[in-house]
Amino acid sequence: MKLATIKDGTRDGQLAVVSRDLKTAQLADGIAPTLQRALDDWSFIAPQLQQVYQDLNQGGARRSFAFDAAHCMAPLPRAFQWADGSAYVNHVELVRKARGAEMPASFWEEPLMYQGGSDDFQGAQDPIDVFHEEWGIDFEAEVAVITDDVPMGATPDQAFQQIRLLMLVNDVSLRNLIPDELAKGFGFLQAKPASSCSPVAVTPDELDEAWKGGKVHLPLRSSWNGKLVGQPQAGVDMVFNFPRLIAHLAKSRNVRAGSIIGSGTVSNKDAAKGYSCIAEQRCLEMIAGGAPLTPFMAFGDTIRIEMLDGAGKSVFGAIEQTVRRAEARKLA
Repeated sequence: MKLATIKDGTRDGQLAVVSRDLKTAQLADGIAPTLQRALDDWSFIAPQLQQVYQDLNQGGARRSFAFDAAHCMAPLPRAFQWADGSAYVNHVELVRKARGAEMPASFWEEPLMYQGGSDDFQGAQDPIDVFHEEWGIDFEAEVAVITDDVPMGATPDQAFQQIRLLMLVNDVSLRNLIPDELAKGFGFLQAKPASSCSPVAVTPDELDEAWKGGKVHLPLRSSWNGKLVGQPQAGVDMVFNFPRLIAHLAKSRNVRAGSIIGSGTVSNKDAAKGYSCIAEQRCLEMIAGGAPLTPFMAFGDTIRIEMLDGAGKSVFGAIEQTVRRAEARKLA
């Protein structure tokens, strides 16, 4: 099943069911007004959404309309929680190696994770608004899961059973703000502006054999200004799978329905697979030659993030964004 949130002028939008080929959709207003409402009572609501999905795919939906990702908000425009892991330890290792720092052995045994802003997720085609290019604008292509309730102290096996949906995330980073923030010892804040999400979130069964072992075994493609710069395999070199990440989050607290957990930048040890964030490419350049050569993003740059299945069809739809100079403004 594929689900999206359609822009309607409200904060949370309208929940819609989207066909497998991403061509048609139908509002789920008679079932659940928002995705959060569906997650709050998933066992009762999901079968009703599944019936609509079946009708859409068979051409029998009565109120279907052409699906347009440009009209989508994030599947969860404001979530109860956004916890981003760093499951691809190769990425962390490269970053530390580039600045001459040793890799603690514990990083291979327990996930790194931070809590980001969950109150303002952006739609797949919303612009990346930033005040200054000098802040070091970077994209980060990730996979994320959306959970049902997960009790405190849950095991990875228990956490696995509570994964309801998957989607893609562009976890935008302002790289030049990061060092000063980390030096304060409290982690990211201003260096992590609003993240963006794929047009649709999908149930795990949509991935078929590609969803195995709590990982997505498909390449994640990133195209910067129209040029493919990365297509690492998301199921390769993922040291901590999603059940491990969720269990880590739930170690000392409950995780409530509608929580989003990110994989961190998808990264393979095989550098020929390219990169899912500019920082990683710059680290490789520093390790090889002592200085980074690749610039960060500039105003007007575009980024496209997408995952294709074995038949070459888009699973989640594409994140397609343009970096734009932000202007100070009042919230609507």
